[in-house]
Amino acid sequence: MGGPGGARGVLGVVTEAAADHYAIKIDTGEVYTIHFSVNTRILKAPAGSRPQNGRGEGDGSQRLPPESIKPSEIKAGDWITASGEVDAAKKSIGAVFILQLDPERAKQAREMQANYGKTWVAGKVTAIDGVKVTLQGAVDNASHSFIADENTTFRKRRDPITLADIAVGDNLRVEGAVKDGVFVAASVLAMGAPRGEQGPPPTLAPSK
Repeated sequence: MGGPGGARGVLGVVTEAAADHYAIKIDTGEVYTIHFSVNTRILKAPAGSRPQNGRGEGDGSQRLPPESIKPSEIKAGDWITASGEVDAAKKSIGAVFILQLDPERAKQAREMQANYGKTWVAGKVTAIDGVKVTLQGAVDNASHSFIADENTTFRKRRDPITLADIAVGDNLRVEGAVKDGVFVAASVLAMGAPRGEQGPPPTLAPSK
């Protein structure tokens, strides 16, 4: 979710808060302009909440839903994550969602992003070839593949399933590790096909 490479969202600290946009600096040092309008959902993550891990789970505590806030409630120095239409060349986003984070949750989200593709991956299934599944990454919009083996567990929400139950178009969260250059899945969470509405960035979206 760092912006470059066709990502559909970014995470950064606000350096400017204006009437119709924010400027944020991301971890690479680049500055992105986040454009918003009356159609943009601007939310605040509840205090003490945690981003999900690779299994789509939080810390086991009950999660409160984000609350709607006014654009003016986001100030310079705040951490926000924004998702929408990204123009990597212009370093701008037409935001659909903006989520204000407390510093601790922002730190956790940054750590999760750093591990994306290494210990976890999420996205929509584009192809299944035997035990190899290819995803369109939800974080970076790039192609990612993983291999399932005899130790891989599959579930849909809380129900156990098998690889045969996975279909092209499903959204998956996968946790595992890279072995000999191949991402081997330890656990796979299937969330079905998209519901047609783009939600908050994957690392921060609440479970449904």
